[in-house]
Amino acid sequence: MREQEILQLFREAGAFMEGHFLLTSGLHSPFYIEKFKLLQRPKYVELLAGELIERFSGASPDVVVGPAIGGIILAYEVARQLGIRMAFTERENGKMKFRRDFVLEKNNSVLVVEDVVTTGSSAQEVIDVVEETGAKIIGVGILVDRSGGKIQFKYPFHPLLQMEVMTYLPDECPLCQEHIELQKRGSRNLSANP
Repeated sequence: MREQEILQLFREAGAFMEGHFLLTSGLHSPFYIEKFKLLQRPKYVELLAGELIERFSGASPDVVVGPAIGGIILAYEVARQLGIRMAFTERENGKMKFRRDFVLEKNNSVLVVEDVVTTGSSAQEVIDVVEETGAKIIGVGILVDRSGGKIQFKYPFHPLLQMEVMTYLPDECPLCQEHIELQKRGSRNLSANP
């Protein structure tokens, strides 16, 4: 699929939103990807997981790893299509780690997947956790890279959709200066969401 077709899937699912949004990174943006509007549709997840697999067609992972929560759905579907195991990381006391008896062996070949990245910090945390096990990372597959290509990982990196979305520091945000209501979305502070 071409990038425009992938963006169209996000639009059809109502996952590409416009307004004034507070991102997990603390930055403000006029656009937001509400990934769960897309991830709740198995047909779309199946299509996009297949596209990620195609981007890594020469690789042979043993395990697919993604971060909780949205990365679980994506990791599961990529692993299902490949017929291999999946695992996920989650935060405990603010630190990303494996829990629930997920174990990687040093001989495991791992594909890391993530849904939407802006700074890449969550994906990097997953990479760090996998590296601590001694397993070999073969690549990082992302649904949406909002950085416009600024994010770099030391492994082969393939986003399905790359967008350069304007982000602003809160005290420099033109949307704030225009008094456009700030929407808090995402899962890090669910109680703060409208």
